[in-house]
Amino acid sequence: MPTLRLPGLVDVHVHMRDPGATHKEDWDTGTAAALAGGITAVLAMPNTAPPIADAESFDGALAQARKKARCDYAQFLGAGPETKGAVFHAAERAAGLKMYLDQTFGPLRLDEMTLWAEAIEQWPRDLPIAIHAESRTLAAAVLMAHLYDRPLHLCHVSTREEILLIRKAKERGVPVTCEVCPHHLFLSQADIPRIGEGRAEVRPRLAAPEDQAALWENLDIIDVFATDHAPHTLAEKDGENPPPGFPGLETALPLLLTAVGEGRLTLEDIISRMHENPRRIFNLPEQPHTWIEVDPDAEWEIRGEAQLTRCGWTPFEGKNVRGKVKKVVLRGSTAYENGKVIVRTGYGRNLRENPSEEP
Repeated sequence: MPTLRLPGLVDVHVHMRDPGATHKEDWDTGTAAALAGGITAVLAMPNTAPPIADAESFDGALAQARKKARCDYAQFLGAGPETKGAVFHAAERAAGLKMYLDQTFGPLRLDEMTLWAEAIEQWPRDLPIAIHAESRTLAAAVLMAHLYDRPLHLCHVSTREEILLIRKAKERGVPVTCEVCPHHLFLSQADIPRIGEGRAEVRPRLAAPEDQAALWENLDIIDVFATDHAPHTLAEKDGENPPPGFPGLETALPLLLTAVGEGRLTLEDIISRMHENPRRIFNLPEQPHTWIEVDPDAEWEIRGEAQLTRCGWTPFEGKNVRGKVKKVVLRGSTAYENGKVIVRTGYGRNLRENPSEEP
């Protein structure tokens, strides 16, 4: 099959670890990994150290991105229990508001539903809100979307009960969208012995094979594929208290392309969930003169040591896949080709600022 040309992909759920944990990743290495995975735009999460939940931390994160990012980007603001109304003045410059309703790193978890309501009421109605919620908390978030008639995007859905609830909510006209991560599509609890207990720690946890099957059976309900790229070093993952999270920027597309070759997905499934729907849900501008070139017949083995992410490992170690990114053109410039990132640090553009200007 000849080389495929696909639009530049968008990953709406990425942890850059910058500031506070740049030994795991930063805007430079993270966006280089994104380009290697065919991803030309990333939306960065706010649970850094310190969390990006006020104007000062938000401006600081954007300053680092402006200096280091190689692909295009936008930065989420976090809604923390101490968040004051002033933070919402930066709303127009943010990728969206991220609300953590279940356990996460850092102090951004919102334990009281009154805090959820305050954030939903204060955030501008025309700007996106992304929700970290699991199981019954996810059901409560769906109720909030209904009560406030407010679109909410539900992150990293992983279980049968969640996807079936979202199906029912959509059938009733509740304004929710959802994303699923490749690691929940392609891994389950059955893979933990191979990966290792500590390295398999992730939130939401790897689910039962029946949950994994339910995601595939309800593919039509899934709006977005997002990696939840959450790098940690192997020393941390192999330690006594392994932090949850997987790297995923460089493995998402080859895993999905392999599923296309197996007849489980179509190319249009990938394009709609990693290009069209992310732009619609998060109101992102098009990236002019941007595309990726993929060799759909290239067969190769995933190896952590060959990746550009700073953490240098993957839960898909040793997996054989089919389909490889050969070239990425970002806004008219060759950004990545044959395994090498070509564009300089700082080439990435903030998708929320000066969309018509080049860096």
